[in-house]
Amino acid sequence: MMRTLPMRFFEQAGLLSDRTLFAARQSNGWETMTWSDAQIQVEHAMRALREAGIEPGDRVLLLAENRPEWAIFDLAIMAVGALVVPAYTTHTVYDLQYILQLTTPTAAFVSSAELTDRVLAANVEADTLKQLWSAEPEGIEKPRWHTQVSGWRDILNSGKSDSHDPDIPYAAKPDDPCCLIFTSGTGGHPKAAILTHRSIGSNVDAAAHILRTHGFGADDRFLSFLPLAHAYEHTAGLHLPISLGAEVWYCDSTDKLQTYLGEVRPTLATAVPRLYDLLYSRIQGQVRTSSGLKSKLFHSAVSIGLKKLDQTPLTLLERLIDPVLDRLVRQKVRARFGGRLRFFISGGAPLNPDVGRFFTSLGLGILQGYGQTEASPLISVNTPDANKLHTVGKPFPGVDIRVADDGELVVRGDLVMQGYWNDPLATEAVLRDGWLHTGDLARIDEDGFIEIIGRKKDLLITSGGDNIAPAKLEALLTLQDEIDQAVVIGDRRPWLSAILVPAAQLLETTTSSEQCIAALEHALKRVNDRLGPTEKIRKFIVHQIPFSTDNGLLTPTQKVRRQFVIDALRVEIDQLYRGNPSSES
Repeated sequence: MMRTLPMRFFEQAGLLSDRTLFAARQSNGWETMTWSDAQIQVEHAMRALREAGIEPGDRVLLLAENRPEWAIFDLAIMAVGALVVPAYTTHTVYDLQYILQLTTPTAAFVSSAELTDRVLAANVEADTLKQLWSAEPEGIEKPRWHTQVSGWRDILNSGKSDSHDPDIPYAAKPDDPCCLIFTSGTGGHPKAAILTHRSIGSNVDAAAHILRTHGFGADDRFLSFLPLAHAYEHTAGLHLPISLGAEVWYCDSTDKLQTYLGEVRPTLATAVPRLYDLLYSRIQGQVRTSSGLKSKLFHSAVSIGLKKLDQTPLTLLERLIDPVLDRLVRQKVRARFGGRLRFFISGGAPLNPDVGRFFTSLGLGILQGYGQTEASPLISVNTPDANKLHTVGKPFPGVDIRVADDGELVVRGDLVMQGYWNDPLATEAVLRDGWLHTGDLARIDEDGFIEIIGRKKDLLITSGGDNIAPAKLEALLTLQDEIDQAVVIGDRRPWLSAILVPAAQLLETTTSSEQCIAALEHALKRVNDRLGPTEKIRKFIVHQIPFSTDNGLLTPTQKVRRQFVIDALRVEIDQLYRGNPSSES
């Protein structure tokens, strides 16, 4: 019988008691927590939840940065039979109000006074929270109404030295729901996917099997920096390393990632393509400003690395200088990532193959996977011994896939959610005859590798009847040094255009909007030279303010909210198609 997620944790804690499980950066350095200490804190949190009247089936909101307490409370909520409702620290009061009204949690764990104020403000309208534990209960300004607010440190530290019989987890069944994880909401309000111990557990078991096959295990160290509220990090960055017995070191902000990589020296990390794009641009920028010799050595290392990746024979000179380039270039690049990183696992959005090839040529392996919140979320992945960078790999063991007549990828297996919370119509739209309709257009090659072409709902159909998947074009655009972000448009229009966010370096080095537009035109020409007639981008709008979570144009996992961008620039888009030249906004 499949074990529940808390039972997996308690079993591992019994075996690995004095080994490190979690670590977090404090003002005086890294502070670690053993499996035994984590177990004690989970038991204390379980006791507090039960004393507060939380019963099996209740919902508990969890709002915090990536930190050990996030994992402690996640496990404790599940262990008493309640459902975890994770939220992002970037959520506004309006976002939180929607979450509270949909899921009606009766309790919450919140990490700061600012976030606590946000939750309390949202609860004024929702009026669902009876108990809230905050890391900073003394700094709260918003009225508490009917909510009892206390400190979470009092829970975790209470009776830590007292001997007591361990709290017994609720006897959940594998098919019982354990969390409600929200979809990205790129096109509107997010939906809450009902995930179970079985659906997440099947993901964890399949991924753990693949990793163990390639030598990963209890001696490995994960760096967790994607938001734990996202299904990808919740499964692959928390419950997967728990099942492996590995360590989890937390990065509380992606702004600190470069520093933490060197300090933590992880062996494995999960990330979204946006991160690789930023790292790619940063490295390329540094190479451009380096000396002629350093630049030449770097480009030679990449060139030879790509030939090896493509299994193209090296010349005699290339074979002689390759070991030298490994010491002078590749080892230095790897050292910037801690020196022990074996693989980045990429997911959450399509990885630009050119970016993947670039890092692989420098000895930093990237394994692209694919998934959806509704699939807990892992569906497929490339492996070290079977890696096609332009694909998202083969399906996990136990996962059935097929491509429907309209090109949509559909999935079946234990990994599939039970449905959307309180949304039967949306559930019926994606779950049909046991198959999850992903909304992604795909093809499967002769070896069983999946290639994602684009989102079915994002497919652009021009007035001439041409079907265009914008993801490919946007990937090519953002690979150009001059372009940071891009959204391709043209649905029901005579030709394609784009919304371009210039790279910061371009804005710094140009002295007028005309110069900036000219540089973007050169970048667009390079892209158009690689495209067929129907894919070429005729015009563009310059949008100087980057898409971000703050302005609502990026999801917390750095996906562009395409429809939000298009709606925000509707007037400019209409002007563009009335014949105006490239414009600025």
